[in-house]
Amino acid sequence: MKKSEFIFSLALVPLDYLMIFLAGVSAYYLRFSDLAAGIRPVQFDFDIASYNLVVLVVGLIWLVIFALSGLYAISGPRKIAQEIWGVIVACSLGLVVLVVYIFFVREMFNSRFIVLAGYLFAILYVILGRLLVRFFQKIMFHYGLGVRKVIVVGAAKTADSLVHEFLVRANSGYEVVKRVRDFSLDTVHELDDFIKEYEAGKIEHRGDLVIDEIIQADPNMSKVETLRLYDFANDHHLVFKYVADLLGVKVLRTEVSEIAGIPVAEVKRTTLEGWGTITKRLVDVILSGLIILILSPILLITMIAIKLDSHGPVFFSRRDDGSYVYRVGRGGKPFKYFKFRSMIPGTDNMRYKELADKNVRGEGPLLKIKDDPRVTRVGKFIRRWSIDELPELFLVFIGRMSLIGPRPHLPEEVAKYEQHHRKTLTIKPGITGLAQVSGRSDLAFEEEVKLDIYYIENWSLLLDLSILLKTPLAVVKHREVE
Repeated sequence: MKKSEFIFSLALVPLDYLMIFLAGVSAYYLRFSDLAAGIRPVQFDFDIASYNLVVLVVGLIWLVIFALSGLYAISGPRKIAQEIWGVIVACSLGLVVLVVYIFFVREMFNSRFIVLAGYLFAILYVILGRLLVRFFQKIMFHYGLGVRKVIVVGAAKTADSLVHEFLVRANSGYEVVKRVRDFSLDTVHELDDFIKEYEAGKIEHRGDLVIDEIIQADPNMSKVETLRLYDFANDHHLVFKYVADLLGVKVLRTEVSEIAGIPVAEVKRTTLEGWGTITKRLVDVILSGLIILILSPILLITMIAIKLDSHGPVFFSRRDDGSYVYRVGRGGKPFKYFKFRSMIPGTDNMRYKELADKNVRGEGPLLKIKDDPRVTRVGKFIRRWSIDELPELFLVFIGRMSLIGPRPHLPEEVAKYEQHHRKTLTIKPGITGLAQVSGRSDLAFEEEVKLDIYYIENWSLLLDLSILLKTPLAVVKHREVE
């Protein structure tokens, strides 16, 4: 643990407390402002002195919640997005506690405006405070203060990538002070001498004279060398980190338990298990319901436009032979599928016959027809703006799909999957996904699969939020295949 990291983490406690207090005061004065009072007169009597006392107590409770949420964990540099999300979650938990207290003890006050405004101000102020701390921390990193000094071990491309990353990102909080290609006995003696000279100030350096970490950056290093490196790190009180081996690349999530005294690792296919599944489902139901209500005028107008433009049903839900349209869902199980009709009725099978030679996705199991002659005038418009897929919101609401996930494919397409493609069937398919916001239909199938697998293995609510926010821009962006 770096001393500077401890100081910064400790400084966050009074800073957060100050920001929470300022948020409460801001909400109070906003409520009594002419603008708010003009909209709705104040109907309670709560003087500022008594109110400030309440805010000070609430602030202490919120600090406890922040601590339990891990906002004061002493660790290396974290991503800004992770910290912002952590603040939002912690403030939301604090709001829940406050609302429950108000519900059972009504003597405090009943201004919902102040509670909500204070909550929003708290998120804003705490985030701004932490960004300010990060700013000063970056300045310190620039001068080599508080930087984690790292030794990288390995001759593989992985080691090259790590060294390059730390070099080009001067404010990352990491600095490579030594790089060795292997960890033979000769290397042990070499590093012993290097550490002594470095910490004695005999080697050119910036900032601290203490080496903090050693990273084994070669996944193919022998077991003997790895164990020797681990012992070396322990002897010199260095944090030991290592990159995943070939199995570790495929198995990113594991959970270790003990059976008969033996540690056994369980491979987690995705973080979307247990509470992750429940949380994602709740978000799907709430958001899909809201979006359906908001977009109901567009849905209605589209239905009318399709009927006026061409003969046939509003929805594409049956094949040319009258059988139902299916897509493949979670676990490889098919489900009935429908969307707005964008083609001339009875032309679906042409993709496999007359139009097969116009497929622009030659590699992989998917078919995409450029300048498809089957598409109607309205169909071209609703495809361009992805309006044809809006009925999928109902499939999300009833649980067949999710808002975010790999796109659902046809059974005949899934039948052509290679073994590694089938991992995309681990979770429910989605209306949008990481692949869609990264290139929509212009991506090669293999690239799409890689992004989908990354999403499955690294799912989080923050990642879902990021994809949702990027989706409108992806829809507006031009693509080669409509």
